[in-house]
Amino acid sequence: MNEWDGNRVDAAAARVSVQRLTLTDFRCYRHLRLETDPRPVVLTGPNGAGKTNLLEAVSLLTPGRGLRRARLGDLARREPTPALEGAVPGDWAVAARLRLPTGDADVGTGMVAGDAAGRDKRAVRIDGQAAKGQAALAGLLAVQWLTPQMDRLFQDGAAERRRFLDRLVYGSDPAHAGRLSAYNHALRERARLLRDGRGDAAWLAALEETLAAKGVAVAAARHALVERLRIAAAAAGDGAFPGADLWLDGEVETWLADEPALAVEDRIRDRLAAGRPRDAEAGGAGVGPHRGDLRVRHLGKGQMAELCSTGEQKALLIAIVLAHARLVRAEQGRAPVLLLDEVAAHLDETRRRVLFDAVCALDGQSWLTGTDAAVFAPLGDRAQQFSVDDAVVTAARV
Repeated sequence: MNEWDGNRVDAAAARVSVQRLTLTDFRCYRHLRLETDPRPVVLTGPNGAGKTNLLEAVSLLTPGRGLRRARLGDLARREPTPALEGAVPGDWAVAARLRLPTGDADVGTGMVAGDAAGRDKRAVRIDGQAAKGQAALAGLLAVQWLTPQMDRLFQDGAAERRRFLDRLVYGSDPAHAGRLSAYNHALRERARLLRDGRGDAAWLAALEETLAAKGVAVAAARHALVERLRIAAAAAGDGAFPGADLWLDGEVETWLADEPALAVEDRIRDRLAAGRPRDAEAGGAGVGPHRGDLRVRHLGKGQMAELCSTGEQKALLIAIVLAHARLVRAEQGRAPVLLLDEVAAHLDETRRRVLFDAVCALDGQSWLTGTDAAVFAPLGDRAQQFSVDDAVVTAARV
């Protein structure tokens, strides 16, 4: 029997964790109910067994499109239908019982039937009540993830790095999700009006007012997190994972470093108004935090992340995510839930042990996947281990 079997009530009971995960017609799962405790969750099994799908389900308990950024319809289970010789997607649902310091909470999200225009929608319910939008999830659960697709984060475009940074900001500032959603909505509306050529000046001015105010708030929240994180990430270098330097690069970010926020709002609003003809032709907006970038330097080598080797880039990513988790735990008294997809497979034994020790030291729940159960042997009974095979999840002996 481990310490969780006896329903012990101690400091660890306040950890943020997923106690129960229930999936209905989600990806490869017709129905699954998985009970977990606050320890790290290890999922092992062959490729294609459904391990990453479980991590994706947990990632959808936060705002956004999840760790794969999939379309809503692509998340539905696909039932082979001989008559159609294809796949028929349907609605799907992800539900969870969360353990929070303030008590348990029941959270659910899923796809609902499309509207008259055929657009699918994602519904969110918290403790049985419909939420106004996904932003409500940010106040409950902070989730960070690393996937093999993120190995190119420093090589890909700035948009991927902004998304990565915004997820980090959610963990420290849940209201960031609402600000970012409002900013992106105004950005899309302005672009649509300019493209269609039917927006009057007053309408455009109102949208640009929103873009200026929300844009400064978004950039300021990112800046505040990066300034704290750069201290945590610089001090994190321990030989196994490198220290990292982080900063924001962009026009609005530069203005905010030298001018009051209201002056920067005026600058953005004026630039947007003057740039309408150009933006109508090119699409988008020529100024705003949507054009900023997150830059990272490997402190041990004094080299920009994009110039480092693949292994060094992965080590940098792990170091940043761990540093952020420690920062959130220090500031809020609870660590975010970490989703680490195939992260340990390509690490040497020393780095694996350091990673496992760091994850356990966070006193938060982490979900780790891999094809080889032996890789996770150093965790012992510090973790709960499950075998996943063809969408069947069973408890594994440690």
